[in-house]
Order: sequence, then C-alpha cells, then structure tokens
Amino acid sequence: MEIKQAKYLMSSPTVKGCPAPDKPEFAFVGRSNVGKSSLINFLTGRKSLALTSVSPGKTKNINHFIINDAWYLVDLPGYGFAKVSKTTRDDWQKNLSEYLMQRTNLLNVFALIDVNIPPQQIDLEFINWMGENKIPFSIVFTKADKPNIQQLNNNVQKFLDTLSQTWQVLPPHFVTSSTRKAGKEDILDYIDSCFEQISE
Repeated sequence: MEIKQAKYLMSSPTVKGCPAPDKPEFAFVGRSNVGKSSLINFLTGRKSLALTSVSPGKTKNINHFIINDAWYLVDLPGYGFAKVSKTTRDDWQKNLSEYLMQRTNLLNVFALIDVNIPPQQIDLEFINWMGENKIPFSIVFTKADKPNIQQLNNNVQKFLDTLSQTWQVLPPHFVTSSTRKAGKEDILDYIDSCFEQISE
C-alpha cells in the first residue's frame, strides 16, 4: 500500500462523536510516551499529522484521519502514566474501552510496545483484555533504533515469551523505528492484507 493522501478529519472524546462507520478503520494505541505520534507520522509520510510531545498523555481524544479517501487511521489516547488526575485517567480508560468494543468498522488495533523496556504488566493486561473481548489486534514494537540487533531480538523475544504464557497462538507483530525508517512497509502490507480479507 502507498499512502498518497492523509489528512486530519475530526476528534471526539467518546465513540458517540466519531464519524459514521462507513470506512474500514485501523487504530493505534499504547502507553503514554511509546512513540505513537512519531509512528503515525512516519507511516503516513507527514511530519506533523499527529502531534508529538515530550510530555506523555497529550492525546486526550479519539482522533480520526482519513487516508487515501478510503479508510480511517485512528490515534487513540494513551494508557498508563500521564500527569493528569485519576478522574481524567478513568474517563480516558472508559472512552477507550467503549471505542474498542463498539466500533463496528474497526479492522485492527495496532498495540504499541516500547522495545527498550522489560514487559510491562499494564501492556500485558491490555493485550489480554483485547484477546478476551475478541478485538482484532497486532503488536508493534517501537523505538527499535536504540538497542543493538542482539538486544533488540532479545527484547522482542522476551516480550513474546511472556505473552505466550497466556496465549497459545501469538498475534502478528512488527518491529519499527521512526528514526531508522524501519517497519513501515510491513505494517502497510498488513493493512493491505486486512482489506483483502474483507473483500473475499
């Protein structure tokens, strides 16, 4: 797939305010400061399509972008650490779970994992929750420019080994680096394959 057009469409705090589910949708989600905005900008070839920040927790709404006038890319609020009140965090979590459970045109959720840190319980719990609720998803390891190749492979395998303790068949996974421009084609090819599955 080649992304020829990518533009911001709208933002909404809840799933009720999202655009009509009239196009296939792919969402990106992860802990705060996992590199989500950088990845979205890298995939779309737009330097500032999604806002990046050194302060985690800046994505507060469900942000829709329209790609090639054919599908929606969705930037979801991060979970985990953010310098906001507990009430705000609870609201984000509620809105996130409602979106994931209710969005009928959602083809895949890309769950972002920082490859440089040990497996985090909050990530594992979120992935298991999506599995239990039959939400289609795949894993995207981010920031792969920081470790060397051996460390990178070890870190990816450690996460997958931890996940395999509760999963018989592991979900698809991708390794990306916005800095080294790695993993873009793999993700876009996967999106292509999702389109092929719904057209069969």
